[in-house]
Amino acid sequence: MSEPNWEMLNNRATAAEKEIALIKQKIEWLHQNITTDTSQSIPDANKEEFERLQQENIKLKHRIAILTRTIEAQRGKASAMSNTPQSNTISINNTLWDIFHRAITAAYPNVLNPRVIVTTSNNPKFGDYQCNNAMPLAQELSSSGTKVLPRNVANNIMSKLEESPLIDKYEVAGAGFINIYLKRDFGQLILSNWLKTGEVLPPYVEKKRVIVDFSSPNIAKEMHVGHLRSTIIGDSISRLLEYLGHDVLRLNHIGDWGTQFGMLIAHLQDKFPNYSTVAPPIQDLQAFYKESKIRFDSDEEFKKRAYECVVKLQAFEPDIIKAWKMICDVSRQEFEKVYTRLDIKLVERGESFYQKRMELIVKELESRNLLEEDNGRKVMWGEKRGSGIPLTIIKSDGGFTYDTSDMAAIKQRIEEENADWVIYVTDAGQSLHFQMLESCAQKAGILRSYHRMDHVGFGVVLGEDKKKFKTRSGDTVKLIELLDEGLKRTLEKLKEKGRDKVLSEEDLKAAQESVTYGCIKYADLSHNRNHEYVFSFDKMLEDKGNTAVYLLYALTRIRSIARTAKVTQDELRRHARDTPISLEHEKEWKLAKVLLKFPDIILDISENMYLHPLCEFCYEISCAFTEFYDKCYCVEKNQAGEIVKVHMGRLLLTEATAIVLEKCFVLLGLKPVSRM
Repeated sequence: MSEPNWEMLNNRATAAEKEIALIKQKIEWLHQNITTDTSQSIPDANKEEFERLQQENIKLKHRIAILTRTIEAQRGKASAMSNTPQSNTISINNTLWDIFHRAITAAYPNVLNPRVIVTTSNNPKFGDYQCNNAMPLAQELSSSGTKVLPRNVANNIMSKLEESPLIDKYEVAGAGFINIYLKRDFGQLILSNWLKTGEVLPPYVEKKRVIVDFSSPNIAKEMHVGHLRSTIIGDSISRLLEYLGHDVLRLNHIGDWGTQFGMLIAHLQDKFPNYSTVAPPIQDLQAFYKESKIRFDSDEEFKKRAYECVVKLQAFEPDIIKAWKMICDVSRQEFEKVYTRLDIKLVERGESFYQKRMELIVKELESRNLLEEDNGRKVMWGEKRGSGIPLTIIKSDGGFTYDTSDMAAIKQRIEEENADWVIYVTDAGQSLHFQMLESCAQKAGILRSYHRMDHVGFGVVLGEDKKKFKTRSGDTVKLIELLDEGLKRTLEKLKEKGRDKVLSEEDLKAAQESVTYGCIKYADLSHNRNHEYVFSFDKMLEDKGNTAVYLLYALTRIRSIARTAKVTQDELRRHARDTPISLEHEKEWKLAKVLLKFPDIILDISENMYLHPLCEFCYEISCAFTEFYDKCYCVEKNQAGEIVKVHMGRLLLTEATAIVLEKCFVLLGLKPVSRM
C-alpha cells in the first residue's frame, strides 16, 4: 500500500480526535447549563429547554463513543497499510465495527445510530468473524412499514462494504449472516511487527488520568484473605490500564484514623509508658489490638481514657501523634511483607489524609443546602431522593463517617489529582454505598458528565467446605500464613515431580515462588469476580486445565523449542525482517487468529473490568498452540537426535505466541521462569 493512503487515514484519525475535543467542550457547556440541584423544582418554562439539553448531552456522548472507535479503526488501518511497527496493534473488532457502521449507514441512511453486531465465528466454515445485523435491521424496517427479507438486507449492506487490508472476503450465508474472512497477509504483517519490536504494543485509546483504590487494610489488624481479592484484582486492573498508556495512580486507602486508635494509644500508654523514648516491642499488633479491645469493652475507666485519646489525636497533640505514627509504622511494615511477595505497588493515602478536607466538604454541602436532618444526623441523598440509603455525612454526636471520608476523597481525587476516572475495588457488599457515593458526587457537581466512576465488586472467598474461608478455630485466615502454606505445598509438588533433582537451588526457589504466587493470583482472576470462589491449593496446583501451573509450564515449553533449535531471541528478531511467518497450515492460521484477538480482549477488559476473559484467552492460546505443535514440526531430527531441519517460519510463530503469553502474564501479575 502506498504512503499517501497512510497519510490520509492518519489525518482522518487526527481530525476525529479534534472533533472529540470540540464535542467535549460542548458537553461541558451543556453541563453548566443543566440544573444540577434536582432537589429544587425546575420552572415549567424551562423544562422543555432542560429536557432538550439533556437529550443533546446524551447524543454527544454517543457521538464521542463512535468517534473513539473510528480513531482506533483508522489508526489500525494506517498501521496495517504502512507496514511500520510504531502503532501495530490493531483492534479487529473496532475496525470491523467502523467498516460495518459506515456500510449500514450508507445502505439505510434513515436508521439512526445503528447498533453494529460483529462477533467471532466459532466455526471456520462460517468465516473468522460474522456481522449479524441483517435480521434485527429487517425487523426494525418491517415494524416501520417497509417489509424486507433479512438476506436482502445483508446483500444491501454487502454492496456498501469497502475494501480493507484486513479482509480477504465477505459472503452472505443462511438467513442473512455476513461471514468475514481475514487476510493471512494481514496476520503475517501484524505478528511480524510484534516480533520485530519484541513486544505487543497496546492498541490506541484516549489517555486518561485514572485512580485505582484497592487493597485498603486497616492499621493494627493483620491482612487476611478478605484483602486478597481486592489486592490481586486492583493490581491487575492497574497493570492493564498502565499498559494502555493511562496515567494511573494506585491508592491504598488504609483505615488509619478513628475510635480504635484511642483504645490502642491508651493501651500503649499503660503497657509501655516510656514509648516516646524507647520503641516498644509490639510486632504482633493483632494480639495488641485484641488486648486493647477487651479492655475497651470491659473497663469503663479505660473506655473514657480511650475517647479522650481520640479527642487529643484529632487535635494533633504531639505526644499522641507520635504514638499513632508508631502504631501505623508497625502495621505498614507487616503490609509491605505481603505486597513485596505478591509484587504489588501502592501509594498509601489513609483516612487521616482527608481529615481537614472532610471539614471543608461538610461546610460546602451545608452551604448549598444539600444535607438533611434525620434523627440528629445530617444525611445526603443522591440524584433520586428516596432511592437506596442516604450517605450519613455527620453522625448524631457530631462525628464524621466513612461516607464523609469518601465524599472528601472523591472531591480531592477529581479536583486536586485531576482524575478523569476513579475505580474502587471492594467486595460486592459495598455496591449500594458506591452507587450512592457516585450519585451524591454528581449532585454536588464533583463528578461531571465527562468523568467515569467504577465500583469493581467481587464475591467472597470460600473454603473447601463451601463456607466463608476461615481457620479451624473460626478466625479469618492471615494472608502471610496463606502465602507460607502455598510455598510449602508448591515445594512438595515440585519435589514429587523430581524437579529438585534437575533444577539448581536458585532455579527451584524461583519456580516455587513463581508457581505459588502465580497460582493464588490466577485462581482468583480466572473466576468471574462477581461470583464466590473456592480457595483450594490442590486445584490451584493441578498441572492440567486452565491453571497457572499448566500455563506457566506451557510458556516454558514454548520457549524451550527455540533453545532446542539453537536459535536465540535476537536471531529470531533478525529472521522476522525477511522470513515470513508460516501460516499455510490450518493449525498455524488458527493459532495466529487466536493471537490477533489480544487487543480486543484488552479493550473489552478496560471497559467492563472483568479479568477472567484474559485468563480464558491464555488457555485458548495454549490449546491452539498444542494443536499446532502436534501437527506442525518446528525442528526435525534424525534417528541419532541430530537437527536436520529448522522450520524458521514456524519457529517465528512460536516466538510470537511466547510474546503474547508473556504480555498476558505481566498483566495478570504472574512471573514466568525459564525452567520449571
